[in-house]
Amino acid sequence: QRAERYTAYRADLVRALDADGWDGAWYRRAFYDDGTPLGSAQNDECRIDAIAQGWSILSGVAGDRTDQVLDAVDRYLVDERAGMIRLLTPPFDVTDHDPGYIKGYLPGVRENGGQYTHGVLWAVRAFAEGGRPGRALDLLRMILPVNHARSQAAADRYKTEPFAVAADVYSVEPHVGRGGWTWYTGSAGWMWRVAVESVLGLRREADALVLTPRVPDDWDGYTLRYRTDSRGTVYVVQVVRDGPGGATSAEADGVGAPVEGGTARIPLVSDGAAHAV
Repeated sequence: QRAERYTAYRADLVRALDADGWDGAWYRRAFYDDGTPLGSAQNDECRIDAIAQGWSILSGVAGDRTDQVLDAVDRYLVDERAGMIRLLTPPFDVTDHDPGYIKGYLPGVRENGGQYTHGVLWAVRAFAEGGRPGRALDLLRMILPVNHARSQAAADRYKTEPFAVAADVYSVEPHVGRGGWTWYTGSAGWMWRVAVESVLGLRREADALVLTPRVPDDWDGYTLRYRTDSRGTVYVVQVVRDGPGGATSAEADGVGAPVEGGTARIPLVSDGAAHAV
């Protein structure tokens, strides 16, 4: 009964998102109490928001609108010159409506129009899972901390550790490109998941490795090593391109493994040995 109730509720949500959540070129973020939309082209501040766009795709709601949504993120939220992705734009500043505590931050700082890293990583994940793995890889490389310290000038601008993920990067002068709260485990965890799960396409489900390779156009393939347990069991996975995307065939230790819908499932064992996939 609970499953039936949740399934019906999800269908209602999808209908509402398709009708009232769509703004014409991207998805709205929310509504104020008086019905005014937030994250809409009619707003002076926070016209577009990365979280709504990313999750419209990750949830499967966007469907045929996926390309339109990704184009909007690329056009309005990605700032390649500064090497960052904004959570929303323009920042909250003088709007008559009160969006809550987010407006307490200065414009361009943290959630208020800066790169709030774990939120924008959901958008990067959407690029990978929405059919643009090459662009997802470009964006992931762009926001990696080490790539903010490739020169003395870049390091002077970023001002934080190049070996730890920053929760936020500022987006308004005179602090454009400056890193904020570092050693932020939420952002670090999502950056790892986007790299491994979304770009490389490796997930762990119970007693199986699940592989949905998304090989960027300029890669012939890749190899990864995955240690699955404390006994030292290692799976060495080699992915070789032979088509436009997804798994077409798979084998583990020379034995064929099931592939369905571009996804391969590799049963796991725990024996302390190395296994070839």
